[in-house]
Amino acid sequence: MPRTVDHAERRAHIAEALVRVAAQDGLHAVTMRAVAAESGVSLRLVQYYFDTKEQLLLGALRHLEQQSRQRWAARVAELPSPVPPRAFVEAFLAEALPTDEQSRTFHLVGTSYAVLAMTDPSLTAEPFIANVDDLQRQLADALRQAQADGQVAAGVDVSMEAARLVTLSHGLGTSVLIGQYDVDGAMTVLRYHLDTLFRR
Repeated sequence: MPRTVDHAERRAHIAEALVRVAAQDGLHAVTMRAVAAESGVSLRLVQYYFDTKEQLLLGALRHLEQQSRQRWAARVAELPSPVPPRAFVEAFLAEALPTDEQSRTFHLVGTSYAVLAMTDPSLTAEPFIANVDDLQRQLADALRQAQADGQVAAGVDVSMEAARLVTLSHGLGTSVLIGQYDVDGAMTVLRYHLDTLFRR
């Protein structure tokens, strides 16, 4: 009896091949033929799941975002319950840095997507900006809870602080990728900022 094809698994397999090509040679080097070769399937099969290169790029971006959310959820699940607001924020900041091969690949390819999104409205529309906005809302909620608990000063604008944390973490992630900081150095900068934000 022929094996039932898992289409989601096939799509993920092809998306992972694109990520490997992009991580090694840059997103500009991605072609449907290169992804087919990397994934060990025919070009026709890649085209079956992704009609165009744009759809392939979007599919791989969604796959990257899903992996990132799974890593983030796993990190949060390791925290005590209820999750202390500062621990929640620190977990986000730690996840936002390229600390191992998988997260390094995610950040390297994610940064390439960010550059491409500057000139490609289809990438900006979804899911690129929406996912960053969602993370920023979660951080603002954690800071709001910390404020209610007296851990953050009453006059702090938590929405602005959440925006600052996201942009700070993105910038430091890039600094780690290019070798300006190592991970420990980047975390030292982030913790310094948190020490000024949270009351001890």
